[in-house]
Amino acid sequence: MSDSITDHPQGLTQAELAAIEDKYDEASTMRVVGPMAGSLLRAVSLCFAVYHFFTAGFGLPADHWHMGWHLTGLFVLTYALFPIIGTQSLFAHKASRWRLGNIPFYDLFFMVFGVAAALYVGFAWRGVPWLGIEEQTFRMGNPNRFDVFFGVVIILLVLDIARRTLGWILPLIICVFISYALLGPYFPGLLKHPGVNFKTFVSSMYFPQEGIFGVTLWVVSTIVFHFVLFGVIAQRTGLGKLFIDNATILAGRYTGGPAKVSVVSSAFFGTISGSSVANTVSTGALTIPNMKRLGYPGHFAGGVEAASSAGGQITPPIMGAAAFIMAEFLELPYTTIVIAAIFPALLHYVGVFTVVHLMARKLKLKGLTKEQLPQLRAVWSEGWANIVPLIGLLVVLFSGYTPFMSAFCGISLAIVTGMSRWNTPATLAYAGAFIAFVLWKYSNGGFDLTMALLLGAGALLAPLNPQPRIRIPQMAAALELGVKYALAVGAASAAVGIVVGVINTTGIGFRIGFMVTQGAGNLASDMFGVVSLGGLIDWITVQDLQLFISLIFIAVACILMGAGIPTTALYIMLVSVAQPALAQLGVPPIASHMFVLYYGVVSEITPPVCTSAYAAAAIANSNPFRTGLSAFSLGLGKVVAPMAFVYAPVLLFVSSTGFDLWEFTYTAASCIAGVIALSAAVVGFWLAPMGVVARVVMAVAGLVFVAPSLAADLAALIIASPVIAAQTLARRRAPQTA
Repeated sequence: MSDSITDHPQGLTQAELAAIEDKYDEASTMRVVGPMAGSLLRAVSLCFAVYHFFTAGFGLPADHWHMGWHLTGLFVLTYALFPIIGTQSLFAHKASRWRLGNIPFYDLFFMVFGVAAALYVGFAWRGVPWLGIEEQTFRMGNPNRFDVFFGVVIILLVLDIARRTLGWILPLIICVFISYALLGPYFPGLLKHPGVNFKTFVSSMYFPQEGIFGVTLWVVSTIVFHFVLFGVIAQRTGLGKLFIDNATILAGRYTGGPAKVSVVSSAFFGTISGSSVANTVSTGALTIPNMKRLGYPGHFAGGVEAASSAGGQITPPIMGAAAFIMAEFLELPYTTIVIAAIFPALLHYVGVFTVVHLMARKLKLKGLTKEQLPQLRAVWSEGWANIVPLIGLLVVLFSGYTPFMSAFCGISLAIVTGMSRWNTPATLAYAGAFIAFVLWKYSNGGFDLTMALLLGAGALLAPLNPQPRIRIPQMAAALELGVKYALAVGAASAAVGIVVGVINTTGIGFRIGFMVTQGAGNLASDMFGVVSLGGLIDWITVQDLQLFISLIFIAVACILMGAGIPTTALYIMLVSVAQPALAQLGVPPIASHMFVLYYGVVSEITPPVCTSAYAAAAIANSNPFRTGLSAFSLGLGKVVAPMAFVYAPVLLFVSSTGFDLWEFTYTAASCIAGVIALSAAVVGFWLAPMGVVARVVMAVAGLVFVAPSLAADLAALIIASPVIAAQTLARRRAPQTA
């Protein structure tokens, strides 16, 4: 990979790529600490990772203790590494009397109070008689002075660590929700409510089951973190490179090869990556320079990588860990969520692939030569062992075991793959330890015989890995990187718990849902006469218009609220606010959850706040805003897909409305036709170059195609037919090379 990068005149070193990821990832610039403080924080990070790793395999402590320990790590590392204002030039000074290891005393003060507030819930759970603290059950809704003090502390500090890691947008949104809960009588109209007593509010936000110690923090501390850690370790051991090499073999030889490699490799890498920015930097380091070398404009090359990488968050089976949260909310099996996500993800990649192909045709770009392609035999003879951890993880996951057990097995096999070798007997201790764990689980009924044999075989095969062995310092660095990725996601999840708590306490979700549907209904009634041409078009109803306008309102709100917030936390917040409105409109639950997830992810490639596109622009040395526009236009499949599966839940396979093969076939075909038509309009080329009028006509036809009905498909064909005829004639007059 590095050879390809440095060959490019704009080549970037690994250090420069790491700097780009630091700048545009959810986590902002970190403070430079002193040597002793750095060693101590490194030990804390490793303890944080090892604690989560072992609890995933050997059992979780009580929820309030587990989430308390997770928050403890977040407070210590965030206040040590993130300055109060994210500008190192002002706040990363040398050690002074007001700093310890370059950490200001006020941050150490916040750190201590954060840890105390995080652990107080567990400490006082059974009561502390000598302090006059009763059991937690008797204090619910009637907190004592200690509860109120530590509750206020943790609310303020959780907002602060979210601000430090993610910026001001999320804390400000949460402050609006807090104001709504406390100042309910002062809000107008339908939003008015009696208000929540301050002590009751603090109790609801602090005590487990809802608020900060609610489902959001639980899912992140027990599931999301583990998959982030797996993705980082698997990438370090070589799985990411294996994906890129195989994508190059599959797509590199065709028209616009390097760009198609970007699409395919990002789809592969999305299965293990929990971060769009990490995906962009990891795969874009190779694909973006190659695209530019082939002849793609820099902004388009960056847009291809950003759109493809953001698609990793909606690509089964892991979906940036959102699949596990969705399964928790909907109380459905994880496999059901994965099956439902297959076609929408496919539609997204069809859109990106089509734009890439048409742009290559328009620019007359060729694919890679045979000499430039990796050799299949060489790639797999060197990297075959790196697929073992992913297979192990997926086998455990789809066999019905918990997500964190599957992550434990995947991480364990990744460690064995990277660190154990048969020719170095001492290193076989890693493989032996995992085999001992598998045997222990089998002996107490945790694994059946088939699972035990499969995992044991994986542990015996992995040390045959022909690649150089990873040493302990390198693996420790990978664990630290995984913890770094977890800080922003953990802070966001704890903070978003406040939003969920306010919604549950005040019912604002249903109030907002009612306002959206009522407003859309009034607007639909006013527009119906114009849209239906005075009643001439009888297949459009007021209810159809109301649903469409409501979907537009909710989609825009999801994109605006999603600016710069990690996928998992964003999904939790959006589904709490927007899903009630969709439910009132009769949208099936799984379709409504997928809808808000998709439009939340769209925010990552929507200017002006599009972190993935900005990271890609830094690698491509292109204009960030223009790169964001390219990424958005490339992601049209992801923009239209949610509309399609809301109107036709059959596209999700497992919707409560049932599955009909004929309905699925024609609906899927029309959606794909719509995405292709929109892609042609974006590029200005299909069989031949298009003028402005033809592009507008194809865009309109594409949107009509997406509407899931035979009448709409027929109308779309009629709209597009003049352009199709003109394009066919133009192609015959001036044949294009394939």
